Amino acid sequence: MPQRSPIHSAPALRPLPRTTRTEAYLESLQILERLHRLLLDLVKDEFERLGRTDLTPVQALLIYNLGTAEVTAGELRSRGMYQGSNVSYNLKKLVELGYVHHERCDMDRRAVRVRLTPEGQEVRDRVSDLFARHAEGLELSGVLDDPAIETVNLQWRRVERFWAEQIRYIY
Repeated sequence: MPQRSPIHSAPALRPLPRTTRTEAYLESLQILERLHRLLLDLVKDEFERLGRTDLTPVQALLIYNLGTAEVTAGELRSRGMYQGSNVSYNLKKLVELGYVHHERCDMDRRAVRVRLTPEGQEVRDRVSDLFARHAEGLELSGVLDDPAIETVNLQWRRVERFWAEQIRYIY
């Protein structure tokens, strides 16, 4: 069998420099930030296509995350989804816009319970449809398979738990 000349042989593969764990962690944080901004842009674009410019993407996601539950603003904050002033301001706006109903708790008059109005449920359904379309497209493309999205989620839950423990440790 004739030997291949060096000109036609594949280039020798040199090992790439190994990034440190810190560099990989920092890259993950940057990706998370970009993903969050892109998510907000996707929600904004969807609502602009629907002619709904009265909601911010953050408000639409708050409606989505509120779902069918009836909760207090404090419970939304304790779920770790929103900062205090952010959730209070946005809930107030959503009540004014008619997407969220609120009423004082019988047991603790300082607390306000909130739930979606039919208009809020319609917004939640639109966001849910958007996410279902994205999940289907990602599934068809194979993006969710390597590594499996369930494995990625497990890893992110571990990071979330670590961060939460760090915050509790500080106080």
